[in-house]
This record gives sequence, structure tokens and C-alpha cells, in this order.
Amino acid sequence: MRRLVYYIATTLDGFIAGPDGGDPTGSNGFWPIPEDYIQHLVAEYPETLPAQARQALSVTAEGTHFDTVLEGRRSYEIGLAAGITDAYPHLRHLVFSRTLTESPAPAVELVADDPVATVRELKQQDGKDIWLLGGAELAGSLYAEIDTLILKVGPLTIGDGIPLFSRKAVFDPRTWALADHTVLKSGAAFLTYTRVGN
Repeated sequence: MRRLVYYIATTLDGFIAGPDGGDPTGSNGFWPIPEDYIQHLVAEYPETLPAQARQALSVTAEGTHFDTVLEGRRSYEIGLAAGITDAYPHLRHLVFSRTLTESPAPAVELVADDPVATVRELKQQDGKDIWLLGGAELAGSLYAEIDTLILKVGPLTIGDGIPLFSRKAVFDPRTWALADHTVLKSGAAFLTYTRVGN
């Protein structure tokens, strides 16, 4: 069965974005991306690079982890504000929204249904794992469905911002086993955890 993988960049203090919700690695972001981080993404997770980055870096590798990406409306709108209607045309791309009524890109699927039911259905289909891109609201609603966490931990703290899971997530302690880790010279770390038990 396919797994739901929350693959996300985070600060040491657990924030995926600043208080304004903007892209922490974008032009106005607070996290300058080191060269070894980019090299690791290209080598290990090429499918998670947006189309513009893939083109700029001459990345053509299909990738071995994911064939589907899920994101919430707020995360999707960060790309829209930059004029990008489909950052991941090489993946099946689902955007969860109850307010968007028409997809700005033909290949982007808008989903107004319950995220949990949708993910459970996706898990039963053939394919590679499912990448939960974010944001915190969607991750909070899918908390119980996440099978694997891949945290791209940046060597910085910001004090306040958007947490890994929205504050609306229910209190439900879970135990995770460290399955893999890579620490780069720049100080960034890729930590892979698998859920223990149910």
C-alpha cells in the first residue's frame, strides 16, 4: 500500500514558514539555501523540485519516491502569486480547497472532499508514495494518516511562524522511529521517521 509522506522543510524550532506564511526559501525568505542542500535534493528527491528549478538545474530524473503531491490552498497560492499555476507538472497534483472553483492549470486537480477520505482512497491505488507538501492546515487534518515524516531541518530558528501542524490538529501523541538520516556540511539535516504502531 502507498504511504502518505509529510516531506517538509522546517526550522530547528519547528516552523515551516514565517508568520506571514510566505515561502521561507523564496526571494523574500529567511532561509538561504546552501549548495549542498540543492545537490542532495537533485540526487535523492528530484521529483520534489518544482518545474522551474528542474529546468534551471537540467534535472530530468523521474525520482523514486513520489508520483503524487498534495497541498492546501494557501500553499498553492504562494506559487500562484509568483505566476506559477502548476509547479509539479511531472507529478499528479491535488490541491485541497473549498473556495477555489476552477483550476488555474488543466493538470492540477482541485479537491473539495474530505482530505482523509481522499488520502485513504489514494493509498489503495497503485503507484509510488504520496507527498504531502503542506501546509500546516492540511497536515493537521491528515495527521492520523501520515505514515512517514521526512524533515528537511534547516540550521536556524525563527521564534514564531507557521508550525509543522496547525494549532487545529487534535492532541494525539505518536511515536516515530528514525529510519534514515543525512547531515550535510552546511548544517542542514534530512531526517526520515516512520510511524510506530497505529
